[in-house]
Amino acid sequence: MRTVKATAAAVTVALAAGAASVAAGRFASDAALKAPPGRPLPTEPRLTVHATAAGRISLTRDLAALRPGIYGLSGDGSHAVVGPVLDATPHPADTVVRRLERVTHGTLEPGDKVWFTPNVHIGNPSSALGLDHADVDVPGELGALPAWFVPGHRDTWVITVHGLGTTREHPMNVLEFLHRHRFPVLDLAYRGDLGAPRSPDGLGHLGETEWRDLDAAIRYAVRYGADHVVLYGWSTGATMALRAAAHSALRERISGLVLDSPVLDWETTLRALATARRTPSALLPLAVRAAQGRTGLYGERIQEAADPARLALPTLVVHGPDDTIAPWGPSRRLAQRRPNLVTLHTVSGAPHGAMWNADPTGYEEALRRFLTPLM
Repeated sequence: MRTVKATAAAVTVALAAGAASVAAGRFASDAALKAPPGRPLPTEPRLTVHATAAGRISLTRDLAALRPGIYGLSGDGSHAVVGPVLDATPHPADTVVRRLERVTHGTLEPGDKVWFTPNVHIGNPSSALGLDHADVDVPGELGALPAWFVPGHRDTWVITVHGLGTTREHPMNVLEFLHRHRFPVLDLAYRGDLGAPRSPDGLGHLGETEWRDLDAAIRYAVRYGADHVVLYGWSTGATMALRAAAHSALRERISGLVLDSPVLDWETTLRALATARRTPSALLPLAVRAAQGRTGLYGERIQEAADPARLALPTLVVHGPDDTIAPWGPSRRLAQRRPNLVTLHTVSGAPHGAMWNADPTGYEEALRRFLTPLM
């Protein structure tokens, strides 16, 4: 009897441990599968506002606060834009002073918690940039997908799709550039975004199913006058662009791809986000398996879309070595394998999805050179 009881207790403990491990794997996978649009990714540190003055803001000294370039600075109920670090301005050793370009929403007070975001603009193209636009609905397989359409005079449209942790406000960073070059732009919100239908399981699929919303945007563009389209995606939006280029029924209408910080290895991205949530390394394989079980994600389909041998379109990849969420090794290999089709523009000092922020001038020049033959 004692043996039976001991065995039963051991089985109970083992089952409890197994259930706990499964629960931990699911929680860790949430960092990627439930990343809310417009909220910071777990890799982004919270900084404290120490002081503000005319054209200046003092922040907690951190590697994030020292990034080169121009960024949005978001808090709970506030948004501002910060420019370069002002090294010559006197400040305590534990702070960083940056140029405060403008406060676009709310107020910034000492003690406020804020974080850097690649979203420089908030609102819509009219309110944020003074560009005429139309609010349109793109018919998708799950329902209507809201989008902003900014008209232009060319027959080639640019369709933009944001990625992890951002919203369709993110592509507004390059909207003025695209408008100056007379491209019509369709800036898409897709499943899981505010105002768009939810995914049936309520989870993000890192572009694996979301690409069909981009495919719907291609059909919309062609229906309303586009002869060709350029697909322009950030992060998982870049993954969507690759999938659409490989599988869309209208792929012959796609004339080029712009891939910013592309997620080409979803398992590495999921592990990075889970690690940022302080998931123990022993549980990371469980997070990957949990993601596979919950979404049907398997690496070979994304890898197939990014296979250099299958790529058939001119492609600009903008990426850099400081992206800890989507490592740039696969981007380099893509460019090395297909130098006749792929141009790699390398940006240093930029976190995931923020290649433009680190060097707007260099970024837009690379974009101009790439797009000129496609105009």
